[in-house]
Amino acid sequence: MTYIIGNIFFILFIIVIVSVLLIDLLVVGKNKHVISLKESMIWTSIWFTIALAFYLAILYLGHYIHNITSPGDLDKYLNLYNPHLNIKGLIFSDALVVYRKSLATDYITGYFLEYSLSIDNIFVILLILKGFSVSTINYKTVLFWGILGAIVLRFTFIFVGSALVIRYNWILFIFGAFLIYSGINLYFERKSEETFEVKDHWLVKFLSKHFNIYPFFVNHYFWKKIDAKFYFTPLFVVLIMIEFTDLIFAFDSIPAIFSVTRDPYIVFFSNIFAIIGLRSLFFLLIKMIDYFHYLKVGISVLLVFVGLKLLFHEYLENIGFKNIYSLYFILLTLAVSILSSVIFPEKLKNT
Repeated sequence: MTYIIGNIFFILFIIVIVSVLLIDLLVVGKNKHVISLKESMIWTSIWFTIALAFYLAILYLGHYIHNITSPGDLDKYLNLYNPHLNIKGLIFSDALVVYRKSLATDYITGYFLEYSLSIDNIFVILLILKGFSVSTINYKTVLFWGILGAIVLRFTFIFVGSALVIRYNWILFIFGAFLIYSGINLYFERKSEETFEVKDHWLVKFLSKHFNIYPFFVNHYFWKKIDAKFYFTPLFVVLIMIEFTDLIFAFDSIPAIFSVTRDPYIVFFSNIFAIIGLRSLFFLLIKMIDYFHYLKVGISVLLVFVGLKLLFHEYLENIGFKNIYSLYFILLTLAVSILSSVIFPEKLKNT
């Protein structure tokens, strides 16, 4: 019964998310147009509001995710995902409140963490779109389908990863070391000029060798039958590269959230809201990207922070380190990065 309830909750979540995306693409955005700053701000606000509303839903209805209806159910959940949550001496109703608060805190902390780490992904996606000279009018369509593909990829990655972490706890140490390396590497390479040669990328070469790739864009189509022959268009190649990029970034972001929670549902929910918000955030940031040059520094700090948290997770849990502290640190790091960018604007390079 628990399995069925959990899956119903999960399925309803997917239906709601996909429905809102389809409304955005097929109703709101049925007329192809370049996304304005105003529209990107509106959609960023909408997705942020929905993400916060989901936090409230977990705060009051979180026990339905795993169908916690008895003290025995709660004990099984805690032993599997959160053995350090202290509910000793509490009656079941009070213990349930503590459980839901913990679950909601894990979700919102994971959401802000994933949202922060997604910012670096935006820089790479923009590089790909510019490298292929994709028309700005097609940005929205490419990112829409890219997000749907990312949902499937993240689903697989998260639930497989969660099963491995529960079975082999030492994997967290590997994740932690990798994240620290990624954070340090990002810091030292933050000022390097990013370049992208389309024809030299191995994925482009592979696709061109094994599939019929039409040499020109065909409006917003990913494939097209031309002269009785089926072709994939360059826009399809762009879509595949964005999916591949998200997969690479998942190796950073998903291990990072395991420093917050090992519950695969919470990991998935926070990841999906961050990915979906990434699309509207993309259109917002590409118009303001030059103003926040310290964001990469902030992201590198967050990567090192969560890496250290994974390496020392047992010690931190034993001394009572709460995830709400991680949330405060994430928000503080983002705020300092943005304010520093505004207070200390980047100097123009001499030409």
